[in-house]
Amino acid sequence: MNIIGVIPVRMASTRFPGKPLAKIYGLPIVGHIYFRSKKNKKLKEVYIATCDQEIGDYADSISAKWVMTKSTHRGASDRVAEAMSKIEKQTKKKVDIVIMIQGDEPMIHPKIIDDVLKPIIKNKDIGVSNAIGIISDHKEFNDPNVVKVVVDKNNFALYFSREPIPSLKKGAEKVAMLKQTGIIAFRREFLLNFDRLSPTPLEKIESVDMLRFLELGYKVKIVVIRLPLYSVDTKKDLLFVEKRMKKDKLMKYYLN
Repeated sequence: MNIIGVIPVRMASTRFPGKPLAKIYGLPIVGHIYFRSKKNKKLKEVYIATCDQEIGDYADSISAKWVMTKSTHRGASDRVAEAMSKIEKQTKKKVDIVIMIQGDEPMIHPKIIDDVLKPIIKNKDIGVSNAIGIISDHKEFNDPNVVKVVVDKNNFALYFSREPIPSLKKGAEKVAMLKQTGIIAFRREFLLNFDRLSPTPLEKIESVDMLRFLELGYKVKIVVIRLPLYSVDTKKDLLFVEKRMKKDKLMKYYLN
């Protein structure tokens, strides 16, 4: 199968302008994501998708393939859809599955990519699968930058929200408190269909792409991962993640 990874990034982040090129141990965040994703053996290639020449220039400096996309995209999934179409034209090869690896996941590990790919490769009826992490404390659970998710008994998403769900009032600890990560696998036609559909009301309210699928009656497969994964949404997050990555064993394979 032709499986590719796409890292959607832009400099104009609302909460952290210039985030993709902010450094952790001397390497820009987007560099960490690129080199770590390249370690996955199922990905034929990894591309950076951006609307900023500055990021494109950095991609050139590390010999990474990249695609210039429009600056008007509301969400990362739309940017990945445009990038995939351009990549197919450039390579003259049809993509089967694309993994979106959002630009705030510097702790991405190759195994996480394998895990999120597994259900979509195994079952042709699954069009999208999203890696989900476990929330360990109430501070993270209440953080609006962390997208929470509740799932059904078959591990399909019921709802995504920036609010704490399920409610703590009646004992949320009795079920797993889960958070969305920016690692999502799309079957080609599923992603193209997403791009054709207009943004939906709940998607706009929560600012979560996956709600477009749920509102229109599609299913989103959930894959709970056990490896630690913390996103960088703010400068404070950057410092936290840098501490968490201090003993990261994967960095020795790509940091000089």
